[in-house]
Amino acid sequence: MATLSKKELEKMDKYFNALNYLSVAQLYLLDNPLLRRGLVITDVKPNVVGHWGTAPGQNFIYMHLNRVIKKNNLKMIYLSGPGHGGQAMIANNYLEGVYSKFYPEITENEEGLKKLFKQFSFPGGVSSHVAPETPGSIHEGGELGYSLSHAAGAVLDNPDLIAACVVGDGEAETGPLATSWNINKFLNIKNDGVVLPILHRNGYKIANPTVFGRMSEEEIEDFFCGLGWKPYFVTGSNTLKMHEKMATTLDKVIKDITRIKKTGSGSYPVIILTTPKGWTGPKEVAGKKMEGSFRAHQVPLPITRDNPENLKLLEKWLRSYHPEELFDEKGRLIPELRELCPTYSKCMGASNYANGGLLLKELKTPDWEKYAIEVKTPGCIVDQDTMELGNYIRDVFTLNKDNKNFRIFGPDEALSNRFNHVFEVENRTWNFKAIKSTDEYLAKNGRVMDSYLSEHLCQGMLEGYLLTGRHGFIHSYEAFVRIVDSMASQHAKWLKVCNQIPWRAPIASLNYLLVSHVQNKKVNN
Repeated sequence: MATLSKKELEKMDKYFNALNYLSVAQLYLLDNPLLRRGLVITDVKPNVVGHWGTAPGQNFIYMHLNRVIKKNNLKMIYLSGPGHGGQAMIANNYLEGVYSKFYPEITENEEGLKKLFKQFSFPGGVSSHVAPETPGSIHEGGELGYSLSHAAGAVLDNPDLIAACVVGDGEAETGPLATSWNINKFLNIKNDGVVLPILHRNGYKIANPTVFGRMSEEEIEDFFCGLGWKPYFVTGSNTLKMHEKMATTLDKVIKDITRIKKTGSGSYPVIILTTPKGWTGPKEVAGKKMEGSFRAHQVPLPITRDNPENLKLLEKWLRSYHPEELFDEKGRLIPELRELCPTYSKCMGASNYANGGLLLKELKTPDWEKYAIEVKTPGCIVDQDTMELGNYIRDVFTLNKDNKNFRIFGPDEALSNRFNHVFEVENRTWNFKAIKSTDEYLAKNGRVMDSYLSEHLCQGMLEGYLLTGRHGFIHSYEAFVRIVDSMASQHAKWLKVCNQIPWRAPIASLNYLLVSHVQNKKVNN
């Protein structure tokens, strides 16, 4: 029996057309947003900059997540891991009515569409990747590899939250992402939420094939089963058939998640979605394959004032989505398609989890002066700074036990860094198979993320934890912490932009404790 009725299938396909139309139009158009007349060269941006290849697949994923959110009354956020294609998340936010709530000047009519299209990847507008300006985002696509670790940090201590994390198959080749597949060993079924990874396998990066794209389904299944995931495959290019496949698969996935949360055991699902690069776009341009090749990664149809030859092809592409069937005379999405969206409070773009400052509770801290060491004479005390700091952190854990909004992170170094006293009240996080009698301070509900030797994962999980409204710090040897230099820079850039966005509520600081400092000794000849 089909999951979707014929009417539901037709509506979903039209909604998919609307999303893809908005995604193409954001790339190209300055004017004539609904093609009320023929397209002319002045309707197109003088310099088209952006990425198309990943957008249709992400549109497909987002709208199908909306379906199960609405059906099952879920709490869900969306993380866009692929480096670009930011217009997809904006398109979804806009059709749901979320974008106009955050940006009232982008109205739900023809004039609003014109502004929406013009601003994208345009001077004074918004970036071509998902950024802080994008409602619902806690992850910036500009630097690859951190999406899964951010998703894992987001669901810690949020037992009812599902973080749907789209992983690009090019992104999946980065070191930080590759190590992040092991997050399932550190999430507690009872106390934490669920990360739902969706590997978007469209086969190509900017100029080369992807490794996952050239692997067989059997090889991919072995890979994920070996890592402790339960893989589901959704493969194809016919949109009607793919809607049915994805709807059926997501229903099974949500049942899996519900069962696992209820019974406390089982392998979490991962979806491997295989669609053509640049799906629904031009099949061929200038005699070269476009859809389903690396050429669809960026701008499939280059159009300039000096080279307008592709203008007719662009108009044909845009009209293939039949905008006249999707928007009313004022330029608003027709009501029968708007019905597919969740209620506003359930929309992923409107989730407070993606604007964590709204959920932030002040951290309870003891009087630090009580932990001071009195040194009456030089050399009379033998002690260690982080050993004493451990007493303070221990008590921070105790004071915030009920709120469950504080954690510390560090790659296998908590005892090495002398946080011994912390383990008087807390344990390390471990949810992978049995804990042995020879192990030390491991527990399924431990709050010290210390049991995985990956600076990238520890930093990424801390960022996700902070971005969803909690507190914490990371500690590491000075020589090792350089591994996450770029992550620190990226997080700082995120915060800098957030400070300029009125609706972004401030989050807690990201704190580093560096130990084992290099000491230089002056030598006199």
